[in-house]
Amino acid sequence: MRPIAEQTILITGATDGLGKALALELASHGATLLLHGRDQAKGERVLAEISEATGNEGLRWLRADLASLDQVRGLGELVLGETDRLDVLVNNAGIGTTTGGVQEREESRDGFELRFAVNYLSGYLLTRLLLGRLERSAPSRIVNVSSAGQAPIDFDDVMLQRRYSGVQAYCQSKLAQIMFTFDLAEQLGERGVSANCLHPATYMPTKMVLAGGIEPYSTLEQGTEATLRLIVADELDGVTGRYFNGLDEERPHAQAEDPEARARLRELSDGLCGLAPSGPG
Repeated sequence: MRPIAEQTILITGATDGLGKALALELASHGATLLLHGRDQAKGERVLAEISEATGNEGLRWLRADLASLDQVRGLGELVLGETDRLDVLVNNAGIGTTTGGVQEREESRDGFELRFAVNYLSGYLLTRLLLGRLERSAPSRIVNVSSAGQAPIDFDDVMLQRRYSGVQAYCQSKLAQIMFTFDLAEQLGERGVSANCLHPATYMPTKMVLAGGIEPYSTLEQGTEATLRLIVADELDGVTGRYFNGLDEERPHAQAEDPEARARLRELSDGLCGLAPSGPG
């Protein structure tokens, strides 16, 4: 990989929590950053805050609501219009098990179960839209921020219309991210783009955790360290298709390693996103 100061990095969900901490650290090392969020005023404040703290003027703000696939497409177009290269894509944005402390089924603007749409489908579509730019910028990396909370996908009820649980919705969306990561690594092969995912840390003091009424366990610094490693560590050059729990490589839920299940998820995702079938490798 190029030195950090020569890299252009896109971070989704960059206005608070882990995304903001990553942005602050990478900005301090001179990276050009594309920072995404859905609140314009908050995004502008964060941009100014990070710029003032680091002296980095290579920061750009991109707004999109990931609950809308049309806005995800717009975000992809913005990225392609803003930069000729993309060294790292960090799919970090996500929502937790509850909204306002309440576990109830919600739908995205496209009519999909909300957590599946925001935590998984948006990153799936954005990655597909930006793959060409990532390949032309190789060696480059895709980092998907997932979770140790994983639940198998019931392909007969992916949108959880029959039986809904916020925990199931969140955990299946996070397993879907891992399945996509493994599938993508296989597809990309030797093209110079690595794809890895991780559970950064357990119950960091983020907005998502606090909103769920959960007592923080890990520090934000622990999650930042683990995620930064996948973004910048030289020892991970050429390492792809792996799941990490913090700093340690682990095996995820067995469904992630099932080629049939991954193919079903890929076909479903292409259809929901209106993409041509991507196929394996």
